[in-house]
Amino acid sequence: MPIAKAMTSMLQSGPLIREAAATGNSRVLATLLGPAYRGLIQQRGKIENATELQVAHAVHFDWKYRREFPEMQRIYTAAKRSQWDAGSDLDWSISVDPQSPQQLLIPDSYVPPSTLPIWQRLSPAERADQRHAMLSWLLSQFLHGEQGALFAACQCTEAVPWLDAKLFGGTQAVDEGRHVEAFHTYLSTKLERLYQINDNLYVIIDALITDSRWDVKFLGMQIMVEGLALGAFCSLRPGTQEPLLKEMLKLVITDEARHVHFGVLALKRFYKTELSEVERREREDWAFEVALLLRSRFLAHEFYEDYYAHLMSRAAWDQLVLRSELMELFRRTMYKRLIPNLKAIGLLSDRVRPRYAELGLLVYEGGKAAPELAANDLL
Repeated sequence: MPIAKAMTSMLQSGPLIREAAATGNSRVLATLLGPAYRGLIQQRGKIENATELQVAHAVHFDWKYRREFPEMQRIYTAAKRSQWDAGSDLDWSISVDPQSPQQLLIPDSYVPPSTLPIWQRLSPAERADQRHAMLSWLLSQFLHGEQGALFAACQCTEAVPWLDAKLFGGTQAVDEGRHVEAFHTYLSTKLERLYQINDNLYVIIDALITDSRWDVKFLGMQIMVEGLALGAFCSLRPGTQEPLLKEMLKLVITDEARHVHFGVLALKRFYKTELSEVERREREDWAFEVALLLRSRFLAHEFYEDYYAHLMSRAAWDQLVLRSELMELFRRTMYKRLIPNLKAIGLLSDRVRPRYAELGLLVYEGGKAAPELAANDLL
């Protein structure tokens, strides 16, 4: 990478490093620095066609095949019964026209610049093009996240200590593979546009995949990233008028609800019985830092570079996105799911509550955690 570009990336990543150091927990900072360097400075997700990461985690075999987790058995049974085929259960013959005013891909309000005077000067075709691009950016990040979830599910399946969790993990790996197939097919054959992975999403996926602790992979993927995805899907589905996308999101939401449920069941037991207080506090700080990343960092810079870099500074764009209806909706739906789940697994202690309160997030703590919700509740 040219030195000038590396320096620019380093300056732009400054806020992330400061946030990662906010808790003062050196172990948390250490786990994020390597992924931050690879994702934000080297921008490996953008400059490489394929990335290899070094991973190290213990693989747990259970030669007694003990079935001791009844709640996990129930969601495993539900997972087996709820399998669907991305190739045949979705009607790919449906025509998707990004320019159609009758079936808007997303509302104008989901495109952050729609509140600016310049938006009113755009032609209908130009507005449709930007709605098309914004949806492509969103679904591209979903696709990249689903690939991360596929790999994390495989790793957790071999590392988790309970047979019932391994059996469910096998169904989740199938689910995530199906999601990768569905989103990639929609992007490549219907929208015909694919964006590279957002640098900050790369940081989170890198951190999860390379961490040696299975429960941290679970915490990051099952609770944090899957919680973000679930919130985003539930926000996007009512906003689109495109029938194929609406049906695809319905099926994916049903799967993701099981995955978050799975994460809460596993981590609630593990954190209650297996961790020391020092270890639990580290997970608590780590979850808060990832929550900050999820809250502030998915700012559609790739879309900005295509359409608005010549019109406003990156800092001005960031403020526009953070105040936008789309991001407000995503954050609200994400934290409505995330905060009750963190409380359920024991990572919302009095020690960290003031940090979440400062962000205005404790208003969600009275909500239902994943085990109390069915897919229909989310739909």
